[in-house]
Amino acid sequence: MTTTALREPRSEKVAVVSKVSEQLTGSSAAILTEYRGLKVKELEELRRGLSAAGGDYKIYKNTLVKRAASATGYDSLVPLLEGPTAIAFVDGDLAQVAKVLREFAKTHPALVVKGGVVGQSFVDAKQTAALADLPSREQLYAMFAGAMASPMVQFAGLLKAVPQKFAYALSALIQSKEGGAS
Repeated sequence: MTTTALREPRSEKVAVVSKVSEQLTGSSAAILTEYRGLKVKELEELRRGLSAAGGDYKIYKNTLVKRAASATGYDSLVPLLEGPTAIAFVDGDLAQVAKVLREFAKTHPALVVKGGVVGQSFVDAKQTAALADLPSREQLYAMFAGAMASPMVQFAGLLKAVPQKFAYALSALIQSKEGGAS
């Protein structure tokens, strides 16, 4: 009877699984892409664009990412891990990272966005594309500030109008008294 002893995984693989697990749990989102057919120079261009937008584009072995995804509760990613897959980990503006991926895919059709996770929620390729249509974080802040300021501006206008109208009414009353007194 032969028994095969289970081998311990190599420390390099354990380290990669650990790193991917940390990146999955530490990022606000992770977007998976297929990069088959892209040249190294094109991948570097994409990495630079994503880095500027707050993303980190990494390529790992699918089997190791599957282990990390399962270990961290991101089992929904496992079906996407077929073929050459890279992950854009998002620490900055999610909409900006999605826009960079969309724009790059327009000029490099070999890049295919597969889907990913935002927080704990799975997003498919369509939903990921919709993220690119969201306004940037700065635009959202500006919209929020405008929405907060609008009622205050209206209220300030009302406060200004009360004494102004009172002054006009008082002036008209004075003029009518002066006109009636002569």
